[in-house]
Amino acid sequence: ALRLAGGRSRCEGRVEMEEEGAWGTVCDDGWDLADADVVCRQLRCGHAVSVHGGAAYGRGNGSILRDEMGCEGHEEHLWECPAALEHDCTHKEDAGVVCSEHHQWRLSGGRDGCAGRVEVLYRGTWSTVCDSAWYDPERRVLCRSLGCGAPLQALSYGHTLPGRMFYKCESLQASLAYCHWVFNKSSPCYQSRAAGVICNGT
Repeated sequence: ALRLAGGRSRCEGRVEMEEEGAWGTVCDDGWDLADADVVCRQLRCGHAVSVHGGAAYGRGNGSILRDEMGCEGHEEHLWECPAALEHDCTHKEDAGVVCSEHHQWRLSGGRDGCAGRVEVLYRGTWSTVCDSAWYDPERRVLCRSLGCGAPLQALSYGHTLPGRMFYKCESLQASLAYCHWVFNKSSPCYQSRAAGVICNGT
C-alpha cells in the first residue's frame, strides 16, 4: 500500500509505503519528478507538481524502505521502480510530493489571512469557490483547516478568477478536499457568487 501523510489533502505529503504490515518512508536521495509522478498516478492524484526532500512534511516513523529511487515515470506502482533497499538515510531525509489533484486554500482581500474571499489552488491555478452551498459546515471546515478558528460571518464577492470550485460538506472534515467537490461544472455554480468568510482567529 501507498499513502501521503502530513499534508493538507490526501494528494500532498510525505511518501509512505507499507511492507509486511508496517509503514515506512522513502529517502530523498535521487528523489525527482519521475518518481513522484508514479506516486501521484498510483494514488489517483493526477501528476506531480513539485517534489520535496528534507522531511518537508515532518519526519516519518518506522523503516526507511527505499533509497535512490530510479523510476522512469511510467511504472504503475512505486515498488516496481529500481531502488536501493540498503540506505544511509535518517527520517530527516524523508521524501514528499505535491500532486496536481491537491487543493490549497487562502483568504484574500480581507483584514488578514483569516478573512476575505475564498481562493483555491487546484491543478496549478487559483480559482474562486461558488457560494451556492457555502453554509456553516463548509465555513467551519475552512476556518479550522487554515488555523483561523471558527466562522464569524459569510461574505460574498464576484468571480474574477478563471476556475470555479464547488464544495459541500456533510460533516467536520480535516479540510474541504475531503468533502464532496466538483471543479468547473456549471450547474452547481449557476448564478452563484464567490464565497468568502470572516473567521474569528487571526
